[in-house]
Amino acid sequence: MLLPLHGALLVIVHALVLIKVFALADAAFRPARAFPATGKQTKPFWIAVLAVAVLTTLLGFLSIVGLVAALVYIVDVRPAVREVPRGGPSTHMGPYGPW
Repeated sequence: MLLPLHGALLVIVHALVLIKVFALADAAFRPARAFPATGKQTKPFWIAVLAVAVLTTLLGFLSIVGLVAALVYIVDVRPAVREVPRGGPSTHMGPYGPW
């Protein structure tokens, strides 16, 4: 009957939650200065959007909107923000760069 379909939907919902939680956790651990440095929205903006995305996972259409927001973060914002170094200036600088 609907038992196999129920299992598939359960897997899909769990995948949606994992994607959204991953995006939220990644945004939380990135340095705040990296967001404006790459021309993206601020860190608090992305934290708020992704937190609402996680909270609306079971609310139908809002869940899809939240998934789109998480995917935009993962595909567009995350690669740009990853390029910015985490700490301040490196103290291990040689004549040709960090060592």
